[in-house]
Amino acid sequence: MKPRRDSQRRPAAGGFAADAAGLRTRRTALEVLVRVARERGFADVLLGHRLADFAAPDRRLVTQMVLGTIAWQGRLDYELERVSSRPLDAIEPNVLAVLRLALFQLRILSRIPHHAAVDTAVTLAREGAGDAAARFVNGVLRNALRRPIELPSRDRDRVAYLTVAHSHPRWLVEKFIEWFGLHDAETLMAANNRAAPNVLRLNLARGCAEELIARLEREGFDIASRGRFPETIILGSAPLFDAYALRDGICYPQAEASQLVARMLAPARDAIVADCAAAPGGKAAHLAEIIGPRGRVVAMDLNLAGLKKTRGLADRLGHTNVFVARADATVALPLRSNSLDYVLLDAPCTGTGTMREHPEIRWRLDPGDFTRMSTLQARMLDQAVALVRPGGAIVYSVCSPAPEEGAGVIATFLAQHPEFAIAMPSALRESLRGLLGDDDCLRTRPDRGGLDGFFAARLIRRA
Repeated sequence: MKPRRDSQRRPAAGGFAADAAGLRTRRTALEVLVRVARERGFADVLLGHRLADFAAPDRRLVTQMVLGTIAWQGRLDYELERVSSRPLDAIEPNVLAVLRLALFQLRILSRIPHHAAVDTAVTLAREGAGDAAARFVNGVLRNALRRPIELPSRDRDRVAYLTVAHSHPRWLVEKFIEWFGLHDAETLMAANNRAAPNVLRLNLARGCAEELIARLEREGFDIASRGRFPETIILGSAPLFDAYALRDGICYPQAEASQLVARMLAPARDAIVADCAAAPGGKAAHLAEIIGPRGRVVAMDLNLAGLKKTRGLADRLGHTNVFVARADATVALPLRSNSLDYVLLDAPCTGTGTMREHPEIRWRLDPGDFTRMSTLQARMLDQAVALVRPGGAIVYSVCSPAPEEGAGVIATFLAQHPEFAIAMPSALRESLRGLLGDDDCLRTRPDRGGLDGFFAARLIRRA
């Protein structure tokens, strides 16, 4: 990694006064980074509580600095280990977060002047840990600018190279290569480090798509394109979180791949649908819209806080046909067996398909998590299918491209349950053209069309 030559560069120790607005954005980014590490929180949730205080350009910068610093942490630490006089585990966590944030600006962001990144880092270190920490941070960053660190040799150790170049844990790099091959593993990891598109789902219960889009444009939303279904719109910039449109419930931020799951179930108008792992409610609300006000969605989840979010979202979107119930989908569900035509199980998973929005996932996973989650998913699927009557359909989905959590769960299930089969209506197959495999299962990836990494299978119980 070679330092960028910048004619605006100034020495941090020379008394440069950090711009107040620039310092504020970095201070906020640092606070979120520290909380993510300390509390094991999710960066996007913590950002959501802070971004309303900033104008749109600063919102983008804060988001980019937080998500980018977490995503590139492996590559940043690789360099910091080689330019720091102390081992990283001996550096106070807040100071280490300052160094990562600053080095991300120096190495990854192209429009941040070197002096601004260094000077604000020194100021933040001094505010949090005193003058000695400020001098240490200044010294490390100056070393980084003077001594660029080369990446590992690709020819000598391709896994080591990919681990650092694309900032993923080595064991996960090896998993991706095992699953997808070398080329696809690299394109996937590169895509994981790019920003996800900002997508909204229009609430068509409040009007037709054209009417709702016109209102969003009047409120300043930048509509870049439309999705595969009428309710999906892709924005050219970040959502306006303080807009009336969001508060009034005419739309809801939801990734396009996530929206495809409810469409894949294809429930009939006025149907009764069970959502067996509903929190935080995005898919349950989507199903409520599809079936109409005379239908009914029974949204179940073990997470009480998540159920409250589900209830709140349904209320905001005006769906009075969503009924919540606390239930554990690993045991018998509180509905009559063989009683429903439509069931959704969007199962808990490792979330490896959403690492653009949740970059911290890659640093929290362990190699055994895929097997652990697939065991849980199989138990939940066994309980969910008990609700399906002959001729009825169930969609099983996960936001993970891991074969263990997707195709592996379905293959094992079908081997044990010959009364079920994968079935995709021809009209739905046409709508999902390019996203279905030869087995009619949905597979999406961020390096293939920009969608989050999802797997979904639609099964019917044979009559």
